Amino acid sequence: MNIKDLKTAIESGKYNKDFAMLYGDADKAAERYSKATSSFKEIFGEAEDVRLFSAPGRTEIGGNHTDHQHGCVLAGSVDLDVIAVVAPNDDGVIRIKSEGYNMDTVDIADLEKKEEEKGYAISLIKGVCSRFKEMGCQLSGFNAYTTSSVLKGSGLSSSAAFEVLVGTIINGMFFDNKADAVTVAKIGQFAEREYFGKPCGLLDQMASAQGGFTYADFNDPANPVVEKISLDLSKFGYTLCVVDTGGNHANLTQDYADITIECKKISNKLGVEFLRDADTEKFYSEIASLRAECGDRAVLRAFHFFNENERVLSQKAALKKGDFEEFLSYVNASGQSSYDYLQNLYSTSAVNEQGLSLAIALTKQFLNGKGACRVHGGGFAGTIQCYIPDSMLADYKKMIESAFGEGSCCVLSIRPVGGYEIK
Repeated sequence: MNIKDLKTAIESGKYNKDFAMLYGDADKAAERYSKATSSFKEIFGEAEDVRLFSAPGRTEIGGNHTDHQHGCVLAGSVDLDVIAVVAPNDDGVIRIKSEGYNMDTVDIADLEKKEEEKGYAISLIKGVCSRFKEMGCQLSGFNAYTTSSVLKGSGLSSSAAFEVLVGTIINGMFFDNKADAVTVAKIGQFAEREYFGKPCGLLDQMASAQGGFTYADFNDPANPVVEKISLDLSKFGYTLCVVDTGGNHANLTQDYADITIECKKISNKLGVEFLRDADTEKFYSEIASLRAECGDRAVLRAFHFFNENERVLSQKAALKKGDFEEFLSYVNASGQSSYDYLQNLYSTSAVNEQGLSLAIALTKQFLNGKGACRVHGGGFAGTIQCYIPDSMLADYKKMIESAFGEGSCCVLSIRPVGGYEIK
């Protein structure tokens, strides 16, 4: 299908079934995709065999800072995503123009890592391509225009969505979709760790690639146990949202690193590499010596991990039996544990900036025992996650946005699929 026919098909409703499944509002989605096809044509001109792809952002449902200790997590793919209009070319070059950014150009004959490309999107593209090539994929060139509704800094993992999008494009166009969702996620993680230079876990990519509510056990990170959980959040009368408190992430690298460092101090003292493998009875019986050698905060963070990891299993069980109120009680318990023990609500280097703590305080006061809220993702700045009763949502948005600004409260839906080609 050429670009003109694709645009006509979008506007005539050919893809409305997929749009409704992905976003709910098919008309709004059609308008977005139609605009993206126009942008593609402006940049690349006429094209044949044009295709549409999407990969979602993710929200962490349970397991705050458990994945890097080989623990268990719950996550969900959301209706905010990165989409792409894509067409093959015959010059062996991948060109990806993302809205608001310069064109990234990759020669598929040169996929070597380059130090100066670390931290940039081009490194992610190269990393994904190189791993597919190692798997026997016959890569070819393509042109793509992408646009994202996954806001950077929102805690919804825009980088993982981009990695999964590129992986889904290559998998669909050049690999006959032989890579399953777990493999696409691993390829994205490889690109981010080895090419981009960020030592990430697999949670973000797994949730984006898998879709829906996803449970993952990273006891063996190379072969995680993954289970998809079917759940319609709307039938319980709650709305899922995140609140962006507008915090600055620029100087928080050490705060994030300290969590891993301190967990490792405890695990090593217990004779293992990761807390997941530690004997909890030994941990509790040796608290005195662990305090002396590792410090109280490290002990408390390990305390959080052991309990949070078990809590994920309880959350999964509650969701599977449809007991949403029980699930919400675990969400609140998780949030309290992150506050009290993990201590990732604000940085001790900037104690005057406590947006997450304030957002949670305001939310708890507003909910008055209903719903749930917790820190979302890495913490220290950024977003909180909330489950607001539908009848209270309008008033909640008004209240919380009066403190953090118009548009700071983002309503989310869990979408049932991950990386996806619209057909």
